[in-house]
Amino acid sequence: MLRNSTILVTGATGSFGKAFIRHALAYLDPELVLVYSRDELKQYEMRQLFPAETRLRLVIGDVRDRDRLTGCMRGVDFVVHAAALKQVDTAEGHAGEFVKTNVVGSQNVIDAATATGVRQVVALSTDKASSPINLYGATKMVADKLFTSSDGGPTGFSVVRYGNVMGSRGSVIPLFRRLARTGASLPITDKRMTRFLITLDQAVRFVVETFDVMRGGELYVPKIPSIRISDLAEAIASGCPTYEVGIRPGEKVHEELIAAEDSQRTFQTADRYVVMPTIRRAGYPVPEGCRQVEEGFRYRSDLNTAWLGVEELRELIEVIDRPGESGTLVASR
Repeated sequence: MLRNSTILVTGATGSFGKAFIRHALAYLDPELVLVYSRDELKQYEMRQLFPAETRLRLVIGDVRDRDRLTGCMRGVDFVVHAAALKQVDTAEGHAGEFVKTNVVGSQNVIDAATATGVRQVVALSTDKASSPINLYGATKMVADKLFTSSDGGPTGFSVVRYGNVMGSRGSVIPLFRRLARTGASLPITDKRMTRFLITLDQAVRFVVETFDVMRGGELYVPKIPSIRISDLAEAIASGCPTYEVGIRPGEKVHEELIAAEDSQRTFQTADRYVVMPTIRRAGYPVPEGCRQVEEGFRYRSDLNTAWLGVEELRELIEVIDRPGESGTLVASR
């Protein structure tokens, strides 16, 4: 779907945006990719990454500005909405700012895409949007509902939701490495803590594939492995002592991608789950090749059937460290 098209990426100078643009330029042969973000320094750094790329247009803009979005989306075929404020603890003290970007900004993307006749929009979500207990998760849950309930006429809106991204800007890996080099103990929030894990490369490919299969209104969740945070610490700094610092405000011991309450409208294929819209429009079909999950099914990191152990994590980190490689998660237990 994305080949030979014009694509706009909001929040495009973040970890996902840079990985997506690198993939698009290398494999999708787009006519044009619009890099939409509000940070001029990151825009400058993006220009250094692709100094001679004529298919790239850098645009300063904020998703809070609907008029700017609308102007930039004219002539655009597809939109990837990756812009968001994401820090859980920061959100608790700056609720209004997170609402303006994550909720109002999402509605602005929907309005602009509808007004300009964009063909399809895929928005990025987070595991914290499922059964949210913090402000950040609550804003992303509302954003998810905005996209999956939107009827943009010819414009289709869907959501992709996944867990922690290995190699992203917010990864704990650099912290663990820095402390390990000094011989310091590693801080573990809670030794029981588990998380879903996906690489940047896998996240990008999953979003690209979603454009091919979406009809509009669905929420797509990749089947990805879980990890124990204590195993990640051991994989990075074998033998280093650890200590528990306790859960931060708004944090969960285990993350969730699909709540049990959503099981009645959740279907699965070999590599993904598809959560259908809460209110289906007339004639809306179940995705081809899908089967419904069992009633009460819950996709939570500690209940997962696929896990990465210390050795798998260590091998994956080594692969990601190599220039030009981002790794593939293969669970063995």
